[in-house]
Amino acid sequence: MTKRDPDYTLRDISWLFLTFSVTVVATAVFAGAFGVLSGNAFLKKIHPYIFFTGFGNTAILLLNRYLTAAIYPELVIRPDRQRRYLVAVTAALSMVIAATLFDQPLLKAGAGLLLLVMVVQLLVEVLSILSVKSIWENVSGRYYFFDVIFLFVANLGLFTLGLKEAYPSNGIIPFFVTQSSYFLGSSFPLSISVMGFLYTYAWRNTPKMELARKLFGIWFFVFVGGVLFFLVVILIGQYLSMMLISHFLMFGVIALLVTFAIFMNHYFRCNFAHPALAFLLGGLAFLLATSGYGIMNIYYGQGILFGTYPPIRADKMWIYHSHVHAALLGWITLSFTGMIYIVIPAIQRTGTLELLQSGDPLQQLLDRSTMSKAFVQLTAMLLSALVIILSLYTGEDAALAIGGIVFGSSIFFLKRNLTRDPALGRREEREAKDCWGHNEP
Repeated sequence: MTKRDPDYTLRDISWLFLTFSVTVVATAVFAGAFGVLSGNAFLKKIHPYIFFTGFGNTAILLLNRYLTAAIYPELVIRPDRQRRYLVAVTAALSMVIAATLFDQPLLKAGAGLLLLVMVVQLLVEVLSILSVKSIWENVSGRYYFFDVIFLFVANLGLFTLGLKEAYPSNGIIPFFVTQSSYFLGSSFPLSISVMGFLYTYAWRNTPKMELARKLFGIWFFVFVGGVLFFLVVILIGQYLSMMLISHFLMFGVIALLVTFAIFMNHYFRCNFAHPALAFLLGGLAFLLATSGYGIMNIYYGQGILFGTYPPIRADKMWIYHSHVHAALLGWITLSFTGMIYIVIPAIQRTGTLELLQSGDPLQQLLDRSTMSKAFVQLTAMLLSALVIILSLYTGEDAALAIGGIVFGSSIFFLKRNLTRDPALGRREEREAKDCWGHNEP
């Protein structure tokens, strides 16, 4: 359900989320690309902060909130509150950029504190309406709730990182609080959110829904529990345990990838080629690559204390960077692009969460030309992501930068493609058509 605001609606805030997210992710990618081209240290350093501080928080505070409310209708969406979340994230992102540019780490700590307040507000809102039992009994609800918990931990990491950089000799903040650990922690809530989405919608109408429920219930403990235990063994330096857990998680990803591919093949044969499912399959393929690079990173990083830089032998840094980029550009960005191609059209069609709650958001909500362009966009993103990862191995900076520019441009195309869809478009264009009987030129 959505609290009605005559001046600001769910349609408005969902478009604003789309605009903000696309801008932030594309800016992060462009910053990395032009940082490589120009050799600018600031651009190289800031681009992952832009991604995680900007998109990482927005995706959970807004998009994940829609998905949660689709399961629990009593969680009313308040567009004015979501707009405040966007303002807060924008302010925090500006503080992080200023902190990096002017070497003022306390601004980074302030950004983390501001984001912590936003996440606490969201947690209080959810827990004041839902019981822990009702959250735990729903498999998707379990995923969506825990990604908020992990986002809290990630922002706590940003806050403590700023304090550690401001007072490096304080001796209170643990050694493992580093930029790398903040980026790693920020990726977990995004990953958990995608897992919950895959269960909710990909297996929604399958005749084996009960089996899927059991398997995803088990996968929750394997994935979330495995990640937490993995962090513990990293901190204590247990190499054998790291290898065993990472391989176990990789086999789980393989099983998820294969079953989703089978589902998508059946869906395409029985329905139509939905581009969102292809994006999600591409994301899972890159998650497998992320796992593989992660295992290689553990092998070549043996004996190196977590929190040190580089976190791997200097001659193998391309493995570390490939692991990071496969996760960011492939697994997270491709998957969330697919999610957006489902969630935003579903909201724009009705102005409510009705299709996400009781309807079928996988029905053909987009024009055929829009879907065809989405597949072209997917092709460009896949090829450019592969060029980026290959360039990290070969050391070709020009190819790396060109791949980043193409990937960033493909991200920008997401909003353009949805905005120009004849069935969706901007609200003003729909109203103009209703009033005048024809489309605006």
